[in-house]
Amino acid sequence: MSTAHHDVEDLLRELAPQVLGTLVRRYGAFDTCEDAVQESLLAAALQWPETGLPNSPQSWLVTVASRKLVDQVRSETARRRREDALALATPQSALLACAADDMPASDRDDSLALLFLCCHPLLSAPSQIALTLRAVGGLTTAQIAAAFLVPEATMAQRISRAKQAIKTAGATLSLPEGSDGAERLAAVRHVLYLIFNEGYTTTGGTDLTAPELSAEAIRLTRLLQRLAPEDTETAGLLALMLLTDARRPARTGPHGEMVPLAEQDRGRWDRGLIAEGVDLISRTLPRGQVGPYQLQAAIAAVHDEAAHAEATDWPQILALYDLLEQFGPNPMVSLNRAIAVAMVQGPAAGLDLLAKLESDKRLAHHHRLLAARAHLLEELGQHQAAARAYREAAARTASAPERRHLTHRANRLENPA
Repeated sequence: MSTAHHDVEDLLRELAPQVLGTLVRRYGAFDTCEDAVQESLLAAALQWPETGLPNSPQSWLVTVASRKLVDQVRSETARRRREDALALATPQSALLACAADDMPASDRDDSLALLFLCCHPLLSAPSQIALTLRAVGGLTTAQIAAAFLVPEATMAQRISRAKQAIKTAGATLSLPEGSDGAERLAAVRHVLYLIFNEGYTTTGGTDLTAPELSAEAIRLTRLLQRLAPEDTETAGLLALMLLTDARRPARTGPHGEMVPLAEQDRGRWDRGLIAEGVDLISRTLPRGQVGPYQLQAAIAAVHDEAAHAEATDWPQILALYDLLEQFGPNPMVSLNRAIAVAMVQGPAAGLDLLAKLESDKRLAHHHRLLAARAHLLEELGQHQAAARAYREAAARTASAPERRHLTHRANRLENPA
């Protein structure tokens, strides 16, 4: 794809939430407005690389989307009342006589309100993710379906049901206040975190990562931080993403094989992202409102700043995990803390903690718990037991690269030659 196409795509994804916010605020119908915006984005993607950018790209999109929305409503005779409402809300001159790029753009940015709307508590996490990527991220249904390895029809149904749920609930484009606002902001952060994690290590498929998802999560989290600059946990989440994504170039070998953190070529890490992430978390932590994302970012920073695996400050990482556990039970945090304990106090101490975690139904048969146990058994020289644990872990992961890596570890222990 040419540079011009890339530039247009980036611009459209930046403008998508602003255009949708304008339409929803004007017409109120989120579901039909979102469809109209998608059509205007498609029209722009086809026209702009050939004709050049209009004088006001946002105004062009708003005007085209408005026309498409009115055309859609007019074609549905069963919705005559809605047509009348739209006709009253929009002057005919704005729909017929005005050039698409002559209408002044609104200074109001409804992106944060849109994020809240897409992460409405009535929606399931998969629906929140899909709707956020489409309405705020500007991705097409086909792109989202491909990223999550599901048929386009399945993803279309998921998005349609999510929009219908919002319509039925009567949810509006508004910013919640007080404790409700804090809870909804936490939900938005969680959705962005899930999107990033799926991109960094896919739950299934032949590839270890889905870079387009991680990149979109980072872009949307940058947007969220701009919209909520005083929220320290949003800053922590962005720092965590940057510091984690910096390792992506070294996470796979020449044939797509998985490379563990301790074995990665740190010269391939993105030092620009590391510097940005370290600077961000260094400025955020002293503000005194420490939360889980900030602590995870601090842990990532300790890893990234070590010149080599042996130089990692594991006692500091363990201390940070001790603080992280105080925010409530989290099986993955406990698993990672057990690994940190093993690095500080020895593999036997780590195995003792892993044994306690086996009673947690969320982790008992998780491949990462089994892989951690296998690694610690290997460290103790119990190679046969470690090989069995590696094979059991391989059988329980849906990720092909992880399965190959774990199987290779087992083979190496069973056949040292």
